[in-house]
Amino acid sequence: MININGYIDFSDRPNSYWISSTEETFFPRLKEDVAVDVAIIGGGITGISTAFMLKQKGLKVAVVEADQISKGTTGHTTAKITSQHSLIYAHLKNSIGEELARQYAQANESAIHYIASIVKEHNIECDFVWRPAYVYTQSNQYIKDIEDEARVAYDLGINARCEEDIPLPFSIKRAVCFERQAQFHPLKYLNGLARKIAGQGSHIFEGTVAIDIEKNPPVVVTRQGHRIMADKIVIASHYPFFDGGGLYFSRIYTEKSYVLGITMKEEFPEGMFINAEEPTRSLRSQTTSAGELVLVGGENHKTGDGRDLNQHYRNLLDFAEQNFEVDKVLYRWSTQDCMTIDGVPYAGNITPRNPDIYVATGFGKWGMTNSTAVSMIISDLITTGDSPWASVYNPSRFKLGSVKNFAVQNLDVAKEFVTGKLERPDDIDIAPGEAGTVYMQGQKMGAYRDKEGELYLIDITCTHLGCELKWNEAETSWDCPCHGSRFSPDGLIIEGPAFIPLSGGGECSNQVEARIFS
Repeated sequence: MININGYIDFSDRPNSYWISSTEETFFPRLKEDVAVDVAIIGGGITGISTAFMLKQKGLKVAVVEADQISKGTTGHTTAKITSQHSLIYAHLKNSIGEELARQYAQANESAIHYIASIVKEHNIECDFVWRPAYVYTQSNQYIKDIEDEARVAYDLGINARCEEDIPLPFSIKRAVCFERQAQFHPLKYLNGLARKIAGQGSHIFEGTVAIDIEKNPPVVVTRQGHRIMADKIVIASHYPFFDGGGLYFSRIYTEKSYVLGITMKEEFPEGMFINAEEPTRSLRSQTTSAGELVLVGGENHKTGDGRDLNQHYRNLLDFAEQNFEVDKVLYRWSTQDCMTIDGVPYAGNITPRNPDIYVATGFGKWGMTNSTAVSMIISDLITTGDSPWASVYNPSRFKLGSVKNFAVQNLDVAKEFVTGKLERPDDIDIAPGEAGTVYMQGQKMGAYRDKEGELYLIDITCTHLGCELKWNEAETSWDCPCHGSRFSPDGLIIEGPAFIPLSGGGECSNQVEARIFS
C-alpha cells in the first residue's frame, strides 16, 4: 500500500499480512492412489485441525488441498479466537432454546482452550495472547440487546459482563465484555499443526483438486485421475464442493468483508472490539517484527453486490482516521464467509443417508473458534460416534423460524440467475485496468483489459450452477452472487464451490496459459 500525500493507492493487489509473513508450504501433489482411514478435503483451519485431531487419536489421514494449505479464507481472517460472535446468545436462546444455546457456548469456549493447550504442548510460536473481547454500541437502539447478551452469555457459563466504557478513544452507550478470549497468527499455528500430520501413513497433498466423491465404499476422485480410498470422508472445503443431496446450495450464502492493516502513532488498547450496529467495525492489534499492526475490518455485503468495491477500503480508512492517528496503510485484504440461514454452522453427516461422509461449513465470520469446535465434533463422531455438541451443529436441522430467511436467500439466487441471463449489456470499450460485458457472435462474455493493454475474454456463466458472474474491481476477479465462486480474469478458479474453470481458463494460474486477445 502506498501513501502519497495522504492519498492511498488501491490499484495494487490486495495482500494479507498472515500470508505475507509466513513461509511457503511445499507439500507434494497426489501422484498415485492411496488408502487411509479418513480423507479430508480442504486445507484450511477446519481440515488441518480435523486431520491433526484424528491423527492424534491413531488414525491415518490424507488432507487434499487444491492450492496451498491455509491460503484461502483462513489466510484472510482477523484471527480472533473468541466465543463472542457478535450478539448471538440471546438470539440462540430465543430461537432454538437454552440447551442448544449452551452447547454452542460450551463448544466455542472449549475451542479457545483447546487451541491454547495445543500451542503450549507443542511449543507453536504463533503470537498467541489472551485478550478480552468487546461488542459495543454507540446507538441507544442496541443498549437492551447488549444487556440481554451479557446476561444470557453469563447464564450459559461464559465469563461475560456489561460495561459502560471501553478502552477506545470514543464514547459508547454500552458494551458486553467476554474475558479470557484470545488472538493469534493463524498460519503460523496451522503450519505447526501441519508438521505433525504428514508421515506414518498420513499425508497432506497440495495442488490436488477433488472433483467428486464416490460412495459404497467412499472414494475421493481427483482431477488428476488419482483416487483416495477411505473409511470416512470429511468435506472441509469452505463451501461444500460436493452436495450429496443435502441442498447446501440453498442453505448457504456468502458475504464479503474487508480488512486494512495499519500502523498508528499511538498505542492500541489491549482487547478485541466489534460494534453491534451497521456498518460493522472490527478492531484488534497484532505484534509484528516491525512493530504493532492494527487490523481494521468490516464493510460486509453479499458477494457480488455493489460497485466500486474499493470504496469499502476507503470507508474503513475514514473510520480509522476519525478515531486514531494513522501512520501508514501496509496491508489490505478481503475474505468471503459462508453464512447459514440460522447463524449456526453445519457440522456432521452431510445427510442422514450418508453416514460415512461428513461436512463442516457455514462458520459465518467466526471461523477460528467455530472451525476448531466442529473439528472436535467431527473427530468425536468418527472415533466414538457421539459428541456433546453435535445437536446444535447438526446439518440436518431445519427450524420453521428459518423458513423466511431460506426463502429470501433463494429468491436472491433466482434473481441473480435470471437477471444475468436476460440482461443485454451494450457493447463497451474496455480501458486498461477495467472490465465489462460484451457480446461476441451472440454470446455474452466478460472482458478485462490489463494495464499492459491485453484483453481477456471469458464466458462469465459460473460453472457451479450457472449464475452470471459480476466483476469485482477491488480484487480483480469475477464473483458469483449466488454461491460465492470466484474466478481470475483469465477464468481460473480463485475460490469454490466451482471446480471447473471458465471457458478459456485452466486449473492453476501459474501452470496454464490464459486465453488472451491482443
